Amino acid sequence: MQRENFRILILDDEKSFLLLMTKILEDSGYVVKGFTDAEEALKAVDQFSPNLIITDLKMPKMDGIMFMDELKKKNEDMDFLMVTAFATVETAVEAMKKGAADYITKPLKDPDQLRIAVSKIYERQRLTAENRMLKSEMFSDIPPIEIVFSGIEGILKDIQDVAPTDATVILYGETGTGKTLIAKIIHNKSGRSGPFVDINCAAIPETLLESELFGYEKGAFTGALSQKKGRFELAGDGTIFLDEVSEMSPALQAKFLKILQDRTFERLGSLNTIKTNARVIAATNKNLKSLVEEKKFREDLYYRLNVFPINIPPLRDRKEHIPDIANYIVKVISLRLGKEPKQISADEMDKLTVYTWPGNIRELENVIERSVIISKGTELILPDLETPNEMSSGHGAAADLKSIEKTAIENALIKTGGSRKNAAEMLGISLRSLQYRIKDYGIS
Repeated sequence: MQRENFRILILDDEKSFLLLMTKILEDSGYVVKGFTDAEEALKAVDQFSPNLIITDLKMPKMDGIMFMDELKKKNEDMDFLMVTAFATVETAVEAMKKGAADYITKPLKDPDQLRIAVSKIYERQRLTAENRMLKSEMFSDIPPIEIVFSGIEGILKDIQDVAPTDATVILYGETGTGKTLIAKIIHNKSGRSGPFVDINCAAIPETLLESELFGYEKGAFTGALSQKKGRFELAGDGTIFLDEVSEMSPALQAKFLKILQDRTFERLGSLNTIKTNARVIAATNKNLKSLVEEKKFREDLYYRLNVFPINIPPLRDRKEHIPDIANYIVKVISLRLGKEPKQISADEMDKLTVYTWPGNIRELENVIERSVIISKGTELILPDLETPNEMSSGHGAAADLKSIEKTAIENALIKTGGSRKNAAEMLGISLRSLQYRIKDYGIS
């Protein structure tokens, strides 16, 4: 979080003092909006989305504590700094009990009195945001660049070119090719101060996806007991990654298009417009152009998304690089499981390089994890993998593929304790696709 992105709303009925505070804080690099009327300030909060509110304690109509109470109902995490000419222990204690972060007295003895008070709150919020990023899985699961881009160095150059810009990126690739990982790498290289926020558009029911993306106001619908920020708002100055974007409904596609066009949206149940600075990365395992031709995806949205397309090849097109990738995965999984990394013999490695990997890197990870768990001795023993030569043509091949897919689904359901949502994420398919296959294969 940078100072130039830290928004402060000031409410004070004394105009001269309001102008003084505004100038001090703007000169310090903050974004400031000032109001002398509490009602106007309340209306502006949703659109401005301040990080900090500075309010006078004693005002006509609505005092500072009443103003704070109103906003705390909508967002209890909002930070407040109270300003009062009536500095008493009682008013200070009351303000702090109600949730004020600090208070200062007026007239100001020195401009630094205000600067220091605001700086403390800014630094605390900045550190909290940084700690949240460090504790998240944002970068912890990113392998070395030479492993991720082994055999696809051209994609790395594209990422290095586009990452520092604000351009919308769309990633095309089969299930399991590492689209989420590459989205995280783009964010990592972008230098953005905000978090990486991702959402799988197919894993969330259509009726809930809109509120997840845009948030909602208290009372917007049955069960909306308090205000909730959506993923776009949570992304702030960071990156929002929308996986399986092709699964959006036509109505939601229209709202998403609006964000890409003018960078604004509204929470459900609100008429107030919120501006977003989040960088958009989308991904799909489908051919969007074909979906446009079939009238299943908006043409205008397609062109808005397709600003900087990156095509990620399947693992079968990177066969000569499978040994490096596999050896790295063995080390990572062994470390996670507390086991000594085992060697992959030449014969076992041949199994990996001739197999077609319909599930790509995600399938390779699953195969290696099972092998690490069951293997004894110093070498990794891999399960039998059906090679292209062993697959017959016609109905026989289709039957074999269905058998493999059914087994993969059953294993995923076992590993996730029967959670279909988590199993779908593990397999890299939509929840609806998983439910269809479960029914089709008669999996109980």
